Amino acid sequence: MKYFSGFALAGEAALFDEFIAPFAENRYVVVGFSYGAIKAVEYAYASRRRVEKLILLSPALFLNSSKAFKKVQLLHFKKDPGKYIDTFLSNAAYPASKDILEPYLATPSIRDLEELLEYSWPKERLESLLRRGTTIETYIGKEDKIVDAEAAFGFFREFGESYLFKQYGHILHRGGESG
Repeated sequence: MKYFSGFALAGEAALFDEFIAPFAENRYVVVGFSYGAIKAVEYAYASRRRVEKLILLSPALFLNSSKAFKKVQLLHFKKDPGKYIDTFLSNAAYPASKDILEPYLATPSIRDLEELLEYSWPKERLESLLRRGTTIETYIGKEDKIVDAEAAFGFFREFGESYLFKQYGHILHRGGESG
């Protein structure tokens, strides 16, 4: 399995064992969480190797977000990256504690945030993957404070199995869970 991490994170795949553990030894599975879902799609699309399954965990979909929203995000990151990341991780962890993410912290760049906010999720790439025989599964927490969960669910269900979990947030945990 090839795994791509979320924004400001590295090596957090263990947080998603409930969804991906059965595929850990399968080299034909590609998984991405949040920002990593963008990287996973691009990797699978560009790959000359077979990709049997593409698993998108809380994909970072900001298609419906205004330019003003995106601009404010970038301004806050530039002004105080530490504070921005702290707030971001609190929202990503909700309804669980931000502490669940502490072991996986990484330092993102402004370019990472720009890509996260501006990625267009080209439907033709997802359709191309489907034509190549790739199964696409998407897992989304209904209580997500990072993306519009309903919009993401509506978008991704066009391309395969899409699951919307009540009481789960962006990291697909309920409040009080420690992983």
